[in-house]
Amino acid sequence: MKLDRTSLALAATVLLWASAFPAIRVALDGYGAGGLSFVRLAVASLALAVVAPLLKVRRPRGRDLPRIALVGASGMSAYQLLLNWGEIHVPAGTASLIVAVVPAISALLAAAFLGERLTLSVVAGSAVALGGAALIAVAGGDTRYTVAVWAVLAAAVAQAGYHFAIKPLLRRYTGLEVACYAMWAGTVLLLPLAPGAVRTALNAPADATLAAVYLGVLPSAAGFVVWGHAVARLTVTAATAALYLVPVVALAVAGVWLGERPRPVELLGGLIGIAGVALVNRRPRPERARTAAGTSPRAVPTRRRS
Repeated sequence: MKLDRTSLALAATVLLWASAFPAIRVALDGYGAGGLSFVRLAVASLALAVVAPLLKVRRPRGRDLPRIALVGASGMSAYQLLLNWGEIHVPAGTASLIVAVVPAISALLAAAFLGERLTLSVVAGSAVALGGAALIAVAGGDTRYTVAVWAVLAAAVAQAGYHFAIKPLLRRYTGLEVACYAMWAGTVLLLPLAPGAVRTALNAPADATLAAVYLGVLPSAAGFVVWGHAVARLTVTAATAALYLVPVVALAVAGVWLGERPRPVELLGGLIGIAGVALVNRRPRPERARTAAGTSPRAVPTRRRS
């Protein structure tokens, strides 16, 4: 039964996060990039604040507030602003293909700032993934499209920065708690956009408002909750492997919901990016690694990765 619930949580996460890309396109028509960024984070923050006592979310320590502000600024505020602005010109499915390179960028940042091992597969995979994103950008043929693609890629960099910056926090808090803190911090940082967002909401079309509320309640708030449930019961490798399906599902949802049909060059660039991420996440077989070190597989006891 536990396996069924975990699989369901993982599938729900993929569907929710994939559906966010076309929902952004719908909400942008009524709110614009800045207004949508604030409304989405504000709705998500309110929803998480309501369920926080039930989920036993603790108050953060005062000494951690500067880092929480940093991760909120990168993973929430900057990510939302850049992604929303980029999707004004970039189709939803294409944006999901670009954001899929986040793990590759995260690996490079972790190696540069956290001293994690930089292997050949990480370097090669990151280069391939970024090359796929660059292919989408330069093949656009339209200046506004090209600039928007780079904005989406910048959003991916901001999200990658969030992933490596939260590592010290995860030693003291759960993943769900860190997500709550970051969401609340990101909302506070976007408070200057609140007056404009409120004025826009009064005149926004109903479908744009529904899409904005949907983004806050489901992909943002509920998405982090069910993702936390899945990650707590699976290895990180098993959980994150499912995220390869996000751009695939996003393309399907965008096709049905918005009628989008990505161009072949965009699909090619996305496939190259995903292939690069797969190379980054590649792990050598234990037997091969030990043989390469000049040690017989039987001579070294098996160790579980921490």
